Amino acid sequence: MTKAIEDVVKSDLCTGCGLCAGMFFSPAARMEIDAKGYARPQQTRQLTVEESGDFANSCPGIRLEHTVRDETFLPLWGPVKRSQTGFAVEQDIRYKGSSGGGLSALAIYLLESGKVDGVLHIAPSDTEAFANIAQISRTRADVLRGAGSRYAPASPLVALENCLQEPGVFAFIGKPCDVAALRAISRRRATVAEKFPILMSFMCAGTPGFKGTEAVVRAMGLEPEKTIRFRYRGNGWPGKARAETAEGKVGEMDYDSSWGNILNRHLQFRCKICPDGTGEFADVTCADAWYGNDKGYPTFEESDGRSLVLSRSTKGMQLVNDAVEAGYLAVADLPIEDIERMQPYQADRKRMVAARLFGRKLALRKIPKYIQMGLLKLSLNSSKKRLLRNSIGTWLRSLNDK
Repeated sequence: MTKAIEDVVKSDLCTGCGLCAGMFFSPAARMEIDAKGYARPQQTRQLTVEESGDFANSCPGIRLEHTVRDETFLPLWGPVKRSQTGFAVEQDIRYKGSSGGGLSALAIYLLESGKVDGVLHIAPSDTEAFANIAQISRTRADVLRGAGSRYAPASPLVALENCLQEPGVFAFIGKPCDVAALRAISRRRATVAEKFPILMSFMCAGTPGFKGTEAVVRAMGLEPEKTIRFRYRGNGWPGKARAETAEGKVGEMDYDSSWGNILNRHLQFRCKICPDGTGEFADVTCADAWYGNDKGYPTFEESDGRSLVLSRSTKGMQLVNDAVEAGYLAVADLPIEDIERMQPYQADRKRMVAARLFGRKLALRKIPKYIQMGLLKLSLNSSKKRLLRNSIGTWLRSLNDK
């Protein structure tokens, strides 16, 4: 019997995915928002030996592992069978999505074609302006209700056992760590693999706590406690953050200001040592296919949404093909080398992960096990000065952990 869940939280390695609160028929944890504004499990009972094995091999705060790597595996991006850009053919879906509506279009296609009976993903709460809920979508309207990025704690896997108790099969959309957790538990439990035949992800630069959202609202000149509706992005590309209060006041902020100047300063620690911001364990990953300026750096001017679409498995490639043929998605091939121009942050972060882990170890802090992720090769081909700077920075921050 162990308190393994509690140990992950104390080590500051929790991603807040909710797997531990949803993977056992008799719940071993419940998700709560801690003092820093992050979603964290509160362990309610000890785990059995069998449960401990499942948790230790599935929790992304403990372990990430590619068990199979073939010629399509790229150290920087993980498995990529096909690289494309695209957008939802239906304008309403394209407009409401955070990028080109790629994931929403795929989810709606899966539902309307009868390939799945539901889609498990995150949607905004009906009762709390900033909160996210795990939602099972069964219709186009359900999917669109959850369209748009949610830059705040989200724990979609709390609904895992609920889905297992329902008839039919489901697709899943989540953060890379959510998908990695679901993929890992699927390897150990055939019932989970059968229930979730399609896993989809978006690229993630990290999860800010709710204090980040509150800071955005205050920067708009509004009061968080009076906010009744809040949207981080969507309704355009990249779309603006928008807050509405009970008094009828409205505040807006462009993406570069909300994310670039505020939200990214409130990331949980585990995200800073994450080797998978790009959804390497998914069947399909979508992201912003940013247009670059003359120096290749993304610009964030409002325009028609465009999704980066990475098919990572044969199953994922077939899904994209089917959605295109059915008229839900439009795509164009993209050279692999262009991905970095669209997502330079993701490329830079993965190159520095090994150095950050080294700094963490020097401070005698626990780190996750990252296996077959390509981190060593990336480090050997990176700037030694930058690697050293990242190691020292992580070491100093870790020494100051409280």
